[in-house]
Amino acid sequence: MRLGVLDIGSNTVHLLAADAHPGGRPLATTSDRTIVRLMRYLTPAGAISEDGVQALEAAVAQAKAVATAEGVDALLATATSAVREAANGPAVIARLEAILGQPLQVLEGEAEARHTFLAVRRWFGWSAGRILLFDIGGGSLEIASGAEEVPDVAASIPLGAGRLTVQFLPNDPPGENAVEHLRAHADEVLAPVAASFATLPRPDRVVGSSKAIRSLARLAGSPLPGAQGGERMLLRRSELGSWIPRLARLPASARQELPGITPDRTFQIVAAAVALHAAMTALRVDELEVSPWALREGVLLRYIEQMEWATPV
Repeated sequence: MRLGVLDIGSNTVHLLAADAHPGGRPLATTSDRTIVRLMRYLTPAGAISEDGVQALEAAVAQAKAVATAEGVDALLATATSAVREAANGPAVIARLEAILGQPLQVLEGEAEARHTFLAVRRWFGWSAGRILLFDIGGGSLEIASGAEEVPDVAASIPLGAGRLTVQFLPNDPPGENAVEHLRAHADEVLAPVAASFATLPRPDRVVGSSKAIRSLARLAGSPLPGAQGGERMLLRRSELGSWIPRLARLPASARQELPGITPDRTFQIVAAAVALHAAMTALRVDELEVSPWALREGVLLRYIEQMEWATPV
C-alpha cells in the first residue's frame, strides 16, 4: 500500500509518500516540499493573511497532484502550530479541506511530540533505552522523554524558529543584542518545562529531529564513528554555541552558503540555533544525536499500527 503524509507546517508544506504494510518498515518513494514560511503572513491580530492562505492553497493543491500522480492509496493530511493557532484557523482549515476533498487532522502540540517520539523510538530501537527528544518546527519546540514508545512526558513550547524570528530577529542580520534578548526569553519560557523533566530519570540517549536540527548538525556537528554519508551526526552544545554569534553577524544571503544551511532555512536558522542551545542548556544536555525520522514518519507508523489492528488474524 502506498501512503502519503501531507505535513502543513509553519515553514513548508511537505508531502512524503511511502510504500508500507503491517509489520514492515515504510520505504519512502517521493518527497515534495513547498516553502511557504507562514509566519511572514501573520497579521497583527494573529490571523493568516489572504496572501498566506492563497500560498497555502497553492502548495496543498500541488502536493495533492503529486500524491495522485504517485498513486497514493491514502493521504494522511495534518496541520501543526501555525494553522492551529491562527485567529482564522477554522476558516483556513475549511478552505484547505475543500482542496483536499477530505478532512485535515490538526495536531495539538503534545500529539506532535508523541508522533515524533514514536518515529525516533522505532528508528533507534529498544536498545536506545530512555530517550530524550528535541524537535524544532517553525511554530513550536517539542520535548519528550520516555523509555517506551509513548513518552512519559511530552511538551510543546512556543519556541519555534519561524515564530521567534518574526518576534525577536526581524532584522537581517539580527545582531548579537537581538540574539541575547531572544536567549533571555527562551530561558524564561524553558525554566518551568525543565523543572518538570528534571524529575525524570536521566536519558540513555538524547536525540534531535526536524530539518532545522539536521541543518545545525551539518553546520556545527560531526559524523559519529563508523557513520557513512553523513547518516549519523552528533551535535555538541559547545560547538552549537560557538556558531551562534557568527550566524548572528551574517546576512541570510551569506548564511545559505554555509554547510547544511539550505535556502528554506537560512532566515530561521539563527532562532533555531538559539532555541536548541537554550533547551539543551536548560535540560543539562551536552550532546545529541540526529534522527532522520520525525513527525511525518511518526504519522505513517501510527497509521500502519491501526492497519495491523484492523487486519484479521
